[in-house]
Amino acid sequence: MTDETEAELTGATPRRRPKASVDKVGARKLKPATMMMGHGYDPVLSEGSLKPPIFLTSTFVFPNAAAGKRHFEGVTGKRPGGAEGLVYSRFNGPNQEILEDRLSVWEEAEDALAFSSGMSAIATLFLSMVKPGDTIVHSGPLYAATETLIARILGRFGVHWLDFPAGATRAEIDAVLGKAASGNVALIYLESPANPTNALVDVEAVAASRDAIFTGANKPPIAIDNTFLGPLWAKPLEQGADIVVYSLTKYAGGHSDLVAGGVLGSKEHINTIRLMRNTIGTICDPNTAWMLLRSLETLELRMSRAGENAAKVCEFLRQHPKVEHVGYLGFLEDGSRQADIYKRHCTGAGSTFSLYLKGGEKEAFAFLDALKIAKLAVSLGGTETLASHPAGMTHLSVPEARKQALGITDNLVRISIGVEDADDLIADFEEALKTV
Repeated sequence: MTDETEAELTGATPRRRPKASVDKVGARKLKPATMMMGHGYDPVLSEGSLKPPIFLTSTFVFPNAAAGKRHFEGVTGKRPGGAEGLVYSRFNGPNQEILEDRLSVWEEAEDALAFSSGMSAIATLFLSMVKPGDTIVHSGPLYAATETLIARILGRFGVHWLDFPAGATRAEIDAVLGKAASGNVALIYLESPANPTNALVDVEAVAASRDAIFTGANKPPIAIDNTFLGPLWAKPLEQGADIVVYSLTKYAGGHSDLVAGGVLGSKEHINTIRLMRNTIGTICDPNTAWMLLRSLETLELRMSRAGENAAKVCEFLRQHPKVEHVGYLGFLEDGSRQADIYKRHCTGAGSTFSLYLKGGEKEAFAFLDALKIAKLAVSLGGTETLASHPAGMTHLSVPEARKQALGITDNLVRISIGVEDADDLIADFEEALKTV
């Protein structure tokens, strides 16, 4: 490595960088919601355009051959940190780089990467971390596609897995990690709250267990899917996670009009994942990145309104005679383990919850089919309220015995509350419950 600048090494005119972003005014550190309006972008670089243009190009022109070589040293990993300039849209681009800078702000991560979907982010993470013979230890349940990727797809290539329930105690986590330690544990993967049960994982306990059982180079990183509560209501890097994964389709995108994913973490881990992304081409496209930049400007407003609505709707549902149980983080029993985890890890209950109706699939379907405002669709975190049937939809591929063990029952309806009027939503649910 050298201290010489890019211009000194290549003889090229230095790439114009954005002005240093403002992150303080006087002694006040700016909040992420403020920084979403301009962080990582200098209008001077784009003819004074207030918003970043969409850079629809497949490739970028090098100032000279030496600069091209230097950029590819970063892309191929011969020099850590990625390319110091723009190369090719499978590797990087202005819209994606601005998006990644802003994603990092929310959790004060060192670096971030944007992907074409949440699952492409997860798949790229796994492929960059594991090899045949390795073991992934994960919490359960996970999003069904993630479970399929681990058990059925990576399993075909000799990757093993062990799991523990989302609400596991330190002793239960120790037992699973201790058993897994007989092999090479390449990754500990968590999802909290769990999809679709809303059970919380004790990230601090997982980190403590990992640190007690594994040492040095054998210490596996902890990655966590923070889609349900992040980045507003949970920041798992603060509890000991090393890598945070997002389906940016959900709250970050927030309008049900794009599909994308993100990974945040240390520069060391992000460099490893970036090399795999560069190879298999799972970066998000410029238009999607631009749309996400738009959405991040209202992220806190949307999540806050949806959270307030969810609290009102859940209060109504928990008292309804046709409702067996509402799996909402705002209703955790005082003194319970889940309440303890929530108190230490979360700053809000979110707007996605599990509704258990009295009955089974027949009653759940009747309720779903009677909804007028809430839309019968999978996904979550959008401006509109969505409702779905996990056992018969998103988790249909999960074996029946495992669904029952994880609490994914036929009477479970998953609901994601949007930003509509809360009383209108209550009226919708009240009418739909009359059909049950």
